[in-house]
Amino acid sequence: MLDVREYVLKTPPGGVKRYDHEALCDLLKVEDYSRVIFEQGVGREAIVRVYPSNPLMDVRAVDVDDLVMDARGRITLGTYFDGSPLRFRLFDPKTGNAQRGAVFGTTGAGKSRLVQAILIACKASGIVVHLADLKHGQSVPEAKGNVATRVTTQYETILMLRGLVAEAERRMTSYAEMGRSGFVINSPDPLTYGIVDEANRLLEKGAPFRDEAALLIKELGRTGRSVGVGIIIAAQAGHLDELGGSDTLRGMLKEGEVILLRWSSAMMQQLVSDGLLPRGESLQPIPKVVGQVRRIRRYNEQRADDEDDVNSQGMLYHLTGIRPTSMARTYVVGSIEPCTGYDPVILDLYGPHAPPGETIDLEEHMTAKERQTAGGGPQEGMAGAGPDPEPEPEPDISRMSTAQRILAALPADGLAEVDLMAVLEADGGRRIARASVRTNISTLRAKGLIARPDETKLIVPAPAD
Repeated sequence: MLDVREYVLKTPPGGVKRYDHEALCDLLKVEDYSRVIFEQGVGREAIVRVYPSNPLMDVRAVDVDDLVMDARGRITLGTYFDGSPLRFRLFDPKTGNAQRGAVFGTTGAGKSRLVQAILIACKASGIVVHLADLKHGQSVPEAKGNVATRVTTQYETILMLRGLVAEAERRMTSYAEMGRSGFVINSPDPLTYGIVDEANRLLEKGAPFRDEAALLIKELGRTGRSVGVGIIIAAQAGHLDELGGSDTLRGMLKEGEVILLRWSSAMMQQLVSDGLLPRGESLQPIPKVVGQVRRIRRYNEQRADDEDDVNSQGMLYHLTGIRPTSMARTYVVGSIEPCTGYDPVILDLYGPHAPPGETIDLEEHMTAKERQTAGGGPQEGMAGAGPDPEPEPEPDISRMSTAQRILAALPADGLAEVDLMAVLEADGGRRIARASVRTNISTLRAKGLIARPDETKLIVPAPAD
């Protein structure tokens, strides 16, 4: 058992809102400030613990079992300083709601590895993910092929977000027709998430799609969650006003899952003033280097070569959890040292199986003006941008949506449902559940792309104008 000194304090009514951590450590004669943990309890009780070394320095590697969603919709991302699990909720089975989430952290704080853990958890739990990696795909490169949709430019991200909003609206209409007021996971639709990494690039002042991006994210946070379409953003911890405007995320974050890694002072002031922390609440700072002792050295005294090595990656506060002022740390995700290519440890965590869900058809969500400008193809580096004088290649079934595959499979005289299912099983694409096929058929009929069933009960393409 660790040699831990523990002091139980009686505090003034309402508890301690502000305290000087360095002064507390000096009072306890502890040079390494990271060894001292202060935690305010309920009412007038607080606890100060002094550890022989920082308890978060030796966390274990993450395991896939940690990341499989439990019966209460949670995954385990790491541990608090006292060994209790750090849990992050992806789904609330009591309300049927997907979550809204945000991860903030400065450069090198461990944000990308935490996003990797969430992505791995989604794949392991059967959750469909549509991912925007706005660092040109570099933040989480191993996600390629492990999520339903992966985009790397701001314009593609806008099309992806439009697709997610359209899916949320489709579900609302469909559920209303069923007489259903809430979301039931996998009946018929899967839990789905849009995840935007490096969201500050999309939402910062001067970004080309800032206003629409803020509107779409806010819409998903407001209405998507009740139909199983959640949204998570990860961003540099600068200032909330840089993320689409002062009120874009405020309401969304207060009831979602918010994680704060190493931060800037401006971000902390904003979080407090926006009510994510009680006004005046104190968080123990997360230093860049844990265990570093600031002291004067003698003239001939040498400092250790590794004294300034960055080692606090993954240390965080779960601001909307049950212990918002208690420091925690994520489990180790992936290799410790940088790899020359894809990280084999992370790839092993993802596993070889195909990701759940279908790719969002980005071109379907372009406006008429955008189609004209792009010559019929997506902009800003998307495949197919601009006119192509060459003959069109054969369609790539692996990149086609279910709706596209259904339309491609239907002959002019139609097919019975059982025959359509057989064609879709044999076309070389991903297996599609019958419920998903039926939902897409209903949507195609509503759009006038498939005729209403006649007395033969065949699924027939709509006649050409």
